[in-house]
Amino acid sequence: MNYLKRVPAINLQEMLIVLAIIGILLLLALPNLMPLITKAKSVEAQIQLKALYNAQTTYRYMNSKYSVDVNELDFEAPKTVKENGTSNYIYQIISADNATFKARAEAITDFDGDGVLNVWEIDEEGNPKQIIKD
Repeated sequence: MNYLKRVPAINLQEMLIVLAIIGILLLLALPNLMPLITKAKSVEAQIQLKALYNAQTTYRYMNSKYSVDVNELDFEAPKTVKENGTSNYIYQIISADNATFKARAEAITDFDGDGVLNVWEIDEEGNPKQIIKD
């Protein structure tokens, strides 16, 4: 004789309750995590601006001036998320002459949904500065 044994398992109602509790916990934790997400994404701008600074420094050593044109530098900006890439910033050189330059990274995505886009700048000293905080 074959006897059917019941195996203890979770039913559908229990699973839905667990998922609802997890969802509520995520809704409570998400606003606290937004500043961390913004900070992590702004690291991209700092790294790319440092690379742009290095390219400008190399160009200045070779040509005795800074370049206004990004295409003259050994710098290729990553593709943005609007171009099916991964970058959240666009990079441009604001000004350049024989002794100074200024480059900018402007966010194209609003990280925390407040309508303010993050902006970073770097100059000939090589220290990225946050101009507009998201």
